[in-house]
Amino acid sequence: MSISVTWREIELSITRNHEEPYAADVWAEFEHESGTTLRRPAFWDGGDTWRIRFAAPEPGRWRWTSGSDTGEFEVLPADGEANPFYAHGFWRMSPGGRSLVHADGTPAILAADTAWALPWRATPEQVREYAADRQAKGFNAVLLMTVQPDMRAVGPRDRTQDEGFAVGFEDLPEGHLNQLNVEYFQYLDELLRILVDHGLAPVLQPVFHGFGWKGLDVAGTVVPPEEYARYCRYLVARYGAQPAIYLVGGDGSGREPQIAAGGAEVQATDCYGQPTGIHYRPHIRADAHQDADWLDFQWCQTGHTGEHVPERVADMWRNQPVKAVANGEPTYENTRDLGMAAGWWQGHEAWSNLCAGGTMGVVYGAGSLWQWLLHPGETGQSDYFTAPGAGWREAVGFEGSSYVGLVPKILAGLPTTDMAPDWTGAITGRALSVPAELFVVYRDNGGPVMIFDDAIPLGYRIVDPRDGAVVATGKRDSPRDLLPDPGGAPRVYICAADL
Repeated sequence: MSISVTWREIELSITRNHEEPYAADVWAEFEHESGTTLRRPAFWDGGDTWRIRFAAPEPGRWRWTSGSDTGEFEVLPADGEANPFYAHGFWRMSPGGRSLVHADGTPAILAADTAWALPWRATPEQVREYAADRQAKGFNAVLLMTVQPDMRAVGPRDRTQDEGFAVGFEDLPEGHLNQLNVEYFQYLDELLRILVDHGLAPVLQPVFHGFGWKGLDVAGTVVPPEEYARYCRYLVARYGAQPAIYLVGGDGSGREPQIAAGGAEVQATDCYGQPTGIHYRPHIRADAHQDADWLDFQWCQTGHTGEHVPERVADMWRNQPVKAVANGEPTYENTRDLGMAAGWWQGHEAWSNLCAGGTMGVVYGAGSLWQWLLHPGETGQSDYFTAPGAGWREAVGFEGSSYVGLVPKILAGLPTTDMAPDWTGAITGRALSVPAELFVVYRDNGGPVMIFDDAIPLGYRIVDPRDGAVVATGKRDSPRDLLPDPGGAPRVYICAADL
């Protein structure tokens, strides 16, 4: 009998003979000795080969069945795991729907990077370099277009050549998703495993609905909804037994027919309940399918002109029924011009959005990185979205990324689950609270904070969000005492019951 550990993916191989294998519907059931049953879709992997991937959420003996194929395996507790997705389980939405938690209830704050083009442009060696940098800075997720989405994009099928890219579907240029390239997804397997091994959850966007890679007519708006939904099921089958977020709408209005079809399919096929949501283009009201059962989060996009617009996430916070909120695409650092949205601009943007209501987390992006430019000056890309003098490797080192990655590090270990914007607990522009447990204030220029809520915990620490350094700690003598700071620099003030 094989042995695994909780939340670690195992892979089973079965043989099936279907005339149209990609379109076939194959499943496996996994039953725990307690009687708990989980159902996972299988995926076609070429020829007569089908694979089933499964991650056990609890230890004990499991039995699996797929048609006449059966087997058993033993699952042990994941003791001593450093990777939070294995130590605490995959992400899901919090009880109140406002934030992320791991399967065991451990709070989490998303810190995502946008490396949209990585799946079809990067090599394993490059992804290891990239992932090591992002892990060290504190990031825990990466936004990815799973296939190159532009129907009119042309170039060599070589990731190492200028304007080269790998192809996921041979018929995507005609607006269809029927002719799946198995070798593409086998290669993508390795890239995503590298990300996950570095604690970075892939945010899987099926086919973009907005600008795309080069702005050359994305397929996401024309693919038949049933083909889009089938591809979503394939992504759940192939990658859903590891940490994942499903971004079924990408850079559109949110009302494209493919989005609802894809969201419903993810809900029907994902037994782990990993987060599913929509990412919008700028200047769109971000409330499509707000009442859909499959929808967990809404992500706005505030454009690429270097403006801070936290009011966007504040407005989305008020939408009903409740969904988690984030700004999924602030201005890319150094896009178009060096200095655009650069340096601390990114840190201020992250903390402002978080405190305004984007409590699912924060997102970063850099010009030339999201397109995965092979080197500075690679031709064929929009000047508006590239950083002058930078390829992906130079863009990885842009200053602002370090500030965004620090956000979950600074808040680690705190009871952030379902924290909410708080405009009454103190005289301050930006604050979050969990009643009687946590109070977080962000100020771009520091200074003393006047408290007006007697339930705010007395213990505090004050942090410089530019480097994570704790600049002051203490305990106020009475509920109305100030949080002390001389001012003149960005500060995050944290009051918590256990400080």
